[in-house]
Amino acid sequence: MLTHAGSGHPGGSLSVIDVLTALYFGRLRHDPKRPDWPDRDRVVLSKGHAVPALYTVMARAGYFPESQLVTLRKLGSPLQGHPDRTALPGIEAATGSLGQGLSISLGLALGLRMRKSPARVYCILGDGETQEGQVWEAAMSAPKLGQPAHGLDNLTVILDYNKIQLDNFVAKVLDLEPVLAKWRAFGWAVIEIDGHDFDQIDKALDQAEATVGPVIVVAHTVKGKGVSFMENDPEWHGKSPKPAEAVTAIREILGVAGAGWDDYLAKTPATRAIVDELRALEKK
Repeated sequence: MLTHAGSGHPGGSLSVIDVLTALYFGRLRHDPKRPDWPDRDRVVLSKGHAVPALYTVMARAGYFPESQLVTLRKLGSPLQGHPDRTALPGIEAATGSLGQGLSISLGLALGLRMRKSPARVYCILGDGETQEGQVWEAAMSAPKLGQPAHGLDNLTVILDYNKIQLDNFVAKVLDLEPVLAKWRAFGWAVIEIDGHDFDQIDKALDQAEATVGPVIVVAHTVKGKGVSFMENDPEWHGKSPKPAEAVTAIREILGVAGAGWDDYLAKTPATRAIVDELRALEKK
């Protein structure tokens, strides 16, 4: 997607993809055929630049054809570079102006509680994003909002803690630590996990559902997860891979050794079609 677009954010998309996969294919109450179902669970991707990951799981879930993914960032495409709720059914909030998603999520969660809906709200924050003051205003408000009759027991925040932001490592720009202690001090229940371990993600979400009051899951992740030349490298925050780099990245994510790549492609037509398309791009 990013190679076709010629721009975008691979690092943060790969760090959050496991969390989104766990949500959409094992957790959410949702119906792609009824994206406006009133009692659906809501996902607010506050770190909106990682929307390629969200588009990927939405397409696989059936919100739109997977063939449409390559229109990312193209004029007229509903798959804009940041989420646009007016363009794509299933997107809950226009985000990407960092720091606003938690405030939006508080409003959604309170509205759902007031009308006694069983729906939950999942807000995904970036770590560099939480340097924004609006995040902490919302964090301070959430445990008190709606009390005593409509407390936000339906709100789960997931921090994609990959420790890299646009300019550099988070600790070098404006260190967030002590992250756990800060959120606890604001009255949140805090759960710490490996954000690439599906068992840990599922258990944390179970625990969040059983907890009274808002919960934050601090998910330790790796920027550029699965691609050797992208992992933990700030350069890949907002740079699209060239076609040859994309092919290498796909092979590494699939876990196929270089020597067995041609045999793998011969047996996997869908992957072969993607690789052939990327190689054709390289020749243009």
